[in-house]
Amino acid sequence: MGSATQTVNATELLNRRSRGLSDAGTINRHNLKLLRALIFQENRTFIKVWSKTSKCTIMYENGKIYFENYENCYSSVHSVPRVLYKLPRRSKLEKFEDALLCQSPLGEALASPSDHKPSLLALTASSWLCRLSTETGEELQRVYLSSNQKFRYLGWDVAREMLYVKSVQNKETPLARQAGITHNTVMQLAIFHVFPLQIIGVLDIKKGVFGNGVTDVGLSQCVIVVSYSNKSVKMYSFEHILQRKLTLGKQSSLLGGKIVGDFPFGIPVNIQITDCPPVLFEVSCCNNSVQIGGYPWHYIYTPLHKNHKGTHHICSLKDSTLATNGIQNMNCCSLENDEISFHPDDSGRVIHVEINCCFCFPLLQPNSQVTVTSSGRTVKRRIQKLDDDPDLETFRMVEYEDELDILAVVVTKGEEGEGRAQIRLHDNQSGQLLRTVDLAEPWDETYRHELFFDKDTIIHVEQKNTTFCCHVYKLNAARK
Repeated sequence: MGSATQTVNATELLNRRSRGLSDAGTINRHNLKLLRALIFQENRTFIKVWSKTSKCTIMYENGKIYFENYENCYSSVHSVPRVLYKLPRRSKLEKFEDALLCQSPLGEALASPSDHKPSLLALTASSWLCRLSTETGEELQRVYLSSNQKFRYLGWDVAREMLYVKSVQNKETPLARQAGITHNTVMQLAIFHVFPLQIIGVLDIKKGVFGNGVTDVGLSQCVIVVSYSNKSVKMYSFEHILQRKLTLGKQSSLLGGKIVGDFPFGIPVNIQITDCPPVLFEVSCCNNSVQIGGYPWHYIYTPLHKNHKGTHHICSLKDSTLATNGIQNMNCCSLENDEISFHPDDSGRVIHVEINCCFCFPLLQPNSQVTVTSSGRTVKRRIQKLDDDPDLETFRMVEYEDELDILAVVVTKGEEGEGRAQIRLHDNQSGQLLRTVDLAEPWDETYRHELFFDKDTIIHVEQKNTTFCCHVYKLNAARK
């Protein structure tokens, strides 16, 4: 046998696979390793190849750019983005309220060929959940949710391959309160399994069960996450309360024998609970914001007490004990909040972005953190923070390219009265600065910006007053 680093051509890899040898993904890993090397070659750079404006919010997901409320789709995988499809203008009732991209490698064959296709799951204003082909925009499936609830939001529970659809909150008007009319149901969740799309259950979030003051509900890791007006967050097991099962396209006794998912019957509430399920976890925090991640499991939050304003606490999920050096302070007078989160590479590290530095540290060894300053230096301790000043370099955001293991850090600085942005590409493991990319367009910090780094493509979406603009940069293959 040759060494692990020996070059293997495509024919030999295919031969190995035909003989049942385990080399799944080897070719892809070789290609990504080659692409990473090309990105950092001195004779290559990123150049802007395309721009397009819209009056609607522009969305990007996995090589596709969506315009006009998901009606127009462009592919960004080519040297210049190309139109994939343009759908007819949708009526007000058929307008998409929210959408999610649904695609994943599958380990087994599904009954319908269309179930294998990547799809866009879109929720209409009239409570239809539609599944569209990501390549043609063709409607593959349509499910009617309810005529009694106004559904508006979609969310993922990625680990369990589940999708949830959330209704708007039923708020009591002052007139209704004066008349003594109350709504026990605050909102409703419809939970689906994907691949294939199949209903799991519909659940009413009721005051009589979950208590008063419910402001929001979500689903993650098969856990129902409920936020309250008193700034507390409680988590409940979804599996604990799951009861009667439903099947789309089949009759249900809960609908008097009618078909589940058909108009106008929709999907019945099949999860009936009268007592509050056991609370798995509870914490009081600013802005009802708590993150769970890392290894072993930890959570990040900011306590409510005013003395803790501007700090982030990192605690063990098991017993809520504070991690070593688990209080991260924002010691600056910046107008913008710093950002902290568990690293998206699932390494168990925490990534903290402040006004002029970005640093990353493991939960178990917080003293060995790697810090990258705005000048690109790698240091072992934090530096003095700076006030907001458009003429000073400011860290705006960090994007992680998981396939290339690269961190893209957006840094802005004022030049001749207007802001300019530079993207700094760092090795994810060491923090070493590998190259920089200057954006051609000005960066107005008073408006919202999004940045996406996807293999050989950088996409910058910005808002200017009521107009949105998408700028696409590609790795230049021309040699100097």
